[in-house]
This record gives sequence, structure tokens and C-alpha cells, in this order.
Amino acid sequence: MATIGMWELLVILLIVLVIFGAGKLPQLGEGLGKAIRNFKRSYRESPREIEGEARSLDEAAPPGELPGRTAPTGAKSPRDKE
Repeated sequence: MATIGMWELLVILLIVLVIFGAGKLPQLGEGLGKAIRNFKRSYRESPREIEGEARSLDEAAPPGELPGRTAPTGAKSPRDKE
């Protein structure tokens, strides 16, 4: 996998400077910083949310029963066919 070196970063910065101008760079930096912070916060909070939902499902289900695992009444087992 190729890495981005110092010269590549300078070329990218120069292109961004030409496209957006020097006046817009602080706004772009601020927006990029907010986006990165939101992404990191979401990444940290998502396992907590998943664990919380799993706990609430465990508490809601009666012990010894799993939701969606009951057989319909009158169901025949494979042995009944013989």
C-alpha cells in the first residue's frame, strides 16, 4: 500500500488553496474538525448503545425462553413422518 509523502500533501494543499481560496480555508478546517470529532464520538458511543440494547432485550425476555424460538402447535418432528 502506498503512503502519502510530504510532497504529495503539499500538492494537495496547493490545489485546495487554488480551488477554495485563502479566505475559505479556516471554514474548511473548522468543518473538517467538527466532522472528525462527530465521527470519533459516534465510534466510541456505538458499542455502548449496542450493549445497552442487548441488556434491555435480555431483561425483557423471560428466563429460559428465547424470542422467536417456539414451535407452532401441531408441528411434527422428523420422526413422526416414519
